[in-house]
Amino acid sequence: MKRNFTPILLGSDINVYGMARSFNEAYGISVKALADSQLAATRYSKIVSVELHQGFSEDPTFIEVMRKQMKLYQDHEEPVILISCGDGYSELLAKHKEELQQVFVVPYVDYDLLQKLISKENFYQIAEKYGLPYPKTKIVTMADYKAENYLELPFGYPMELKPEDPVSWLDVQFEGRKKAFTIHNETELRDIVTKIYENGYKEDLILQDFIPGDDSNMRVLNAYVDKDHHVKMMCMGHPLLEDPTPQSIGNYMAILPDYDEKLYEQVEAFLEKINYTGMANFDIKYDARDGKYKFFEINLRQGRSSFYVTLNGYNLAKWYVDDYVYDSLQDKEPIYGNKLKSKHELWLGIPVSVFKEYAVDNEAKQMAEELIHEGRYGTTVFYDQDRNFKRWLLLKYMFHNYKGRYQKYYQENKGQFF
Repeated sequence: MKRNFTPILLGSDINVYGMARSFNEAYGISVKALADSQLAATRYSKIVSVELHQGFSEDPTFIEVMRKQMKLYQDHEEPVILISCGDGYSELLAKHKEELQQVFVVPYVDYDLLQKLISKENFYQIAEKYGLPYPKTKIVTMADYKAENYLELPFGYPMELKPEDPVSWLDVQFEGRKKAFTIHNETELRDIVTKIYENGYKEDLILQDFIPGDDSNMRVLNAYVDKDHHVKMMCMGHPLLEDPTPQSIGNYMAILPDYDEKLYEQVEAFLEKINYTGMANFDIKYDARDGKYKFFEINLRQGRSSFYVTLNGYNLAKWYVDDYVYDSLQDKEPIYGNKLKSKHELWLGIPVSVFKEYAVDNEAKQMAEELIHEGRYGTTVFYDQDRNFKRWLLLKYMFHNYKGRYQKYYQENKGQFF
């Protein structure tokens, strides 16, 4: 097959491997990735080669490296598509979009829209404007912390506490640090907020009404929006289990395909009204108190567990290629994914034994166990076309480690779901 495009992935994590595998499944190609460190998911792979540049995940190194890449590809006849696999890279691509577009395809929103959407505070304002439901929210600033007036709350305990700026949160370290916290009383609130601000975090914090229910009340939705701002694909998943490790809380470990036409229509309208471009990933939770799905955030990229989309027949790579290489999406109606249960495949990021032991026993779990019994399940990283002994050994070790993680942290963090 003639190779008439070149993808470049940014990062080296499981998200990168999922995208590389999607390209390999659809087109039989191996791809290049640029990253600042080598992570396990892409190690010893023959479908993705990771080129390391220390400090690449931040400016000025990022744009310095990308300018060298521009020189490398400036006479390239084929479209060269840049694909972010992390929040920081999405932000950097949007920030330098105008310059990078001289050589590359950059299927991301403009920087001003990105800044509005990655700020949870601003995202909720936009959600309010366009009728997207979200949990009751209070913003806490550093000034509020110093004045101690953040303890007056519009809702009761328990509540969620999370950083408004996920990128700067990566630089904040202290004992007990998590991606997000469940707060049960005022003493806990004082303690955590103090630790956060005393350890160098300067941005706002978000306090949110706790939506009751375990992992199986969560939903995830990936959408692709073409270069003309039209939604072309949406694929919804029903997470049944999350990673209980403190630094990884919120990472999905098992996703059952799901379908909800009303929710698809809601997301389609929202993305088109804000003139979105590229892949979007929403974290959502069903609120049984009012029967509504509440939106926590939008990620301006496919999610780390988004290979469930490819697994269920909506190959993540093909949307970029059909849009920017073949220009074949214009007249296509949007696909509302996973309507046919007969085609459903369960995605797992953990061993089957861990899923069976720790997923909450309900109707969705029973459906997932039926799919496992029928052999209709898969992972991102175990790929028959990319097998060698070193990689197989590493992946087995990675998966085996989850048994210890769940034994250690599951009870401790049960109920902390974001």
